[in-house]
Amino acid sequence: MPSVAKKPHIPLNNAGAPSFGIFRCIPAKIARIRKLKALATEIIMTSHALSQFDTRSWRWILVGLALLLWPSSPASAADEPDLIFRRSTVFKWLSPNDKLATYGVDDPEVEGVACHFTLPEKGGYTGWLGLAEQVSDISLACRQIGPIHFKSKMEQGDDMFKQRRSLFFKKMQIVRGCDAKRNVLVYMVYSDKLIDGSPKNSTSSVPIMPWGASDNVIQKCSEFIQ
Repeated sequence: MPSVAKKPHIPLNNAGAPSFGIFRCIPAKIARIRKLKALATEIIMTSHALSQFDTRSWRWILVGLALLLWPSSPASAADEPDLIFRRSTVFKWLSPNDKLATYGVDDPEVEGVACHFTLPEKGGYTGWLGLAEQVSDISLACRQIGPIHFKSKMEQGDDMFKQRRSLFFKKMQIVRGCDAKRNVLVYMVYSDKLIDGSPKNSTSSVPIMPWGASDNVIQKCSEFIQ
């Protein structure tokens, strides 16, 4: 008896149709995965955009502060001091070093007298932007550099030079006085705050002496500083 080829067996479900249920959920899962992927991409892009916005915002804020605070150390009694030199004391990798800086300044009211002072300058980003509070360790040396002439009347302890040492309230001052008994000008540097200052200070004296053969008239500081 000749053999008859049999059709492949396909299992039927209860309704008599072929059972393809296992494949029906695949498109739905693929669609869900695509939606999750799109959502994740949107979240990442939004986060990145916000991060870029925050970075730019802070950058402009810092630039604005730097412009607002420039120059970082305004003088009020004398002109801006002349920077003589700086030396680094603390090395920093990504920001300016801590330094010692030496400056020179002429007495604006007493011709022939100049002072040099050395002070610490904090580095880092806060120091670079002028936001750091500087310490009060300041040294001072004043000398006669020519014939001494007083330009006007002054009071004991008048400011000769001022410089801000923090964003708010703290400042460094050089004040002048007269030792009338010895005819000597006396300069003192110190720093103060609105509430709590520092007792650290440095003092330098300048005897009023003739300067060359042509300088025959020696002025008395007691006649100009009261």
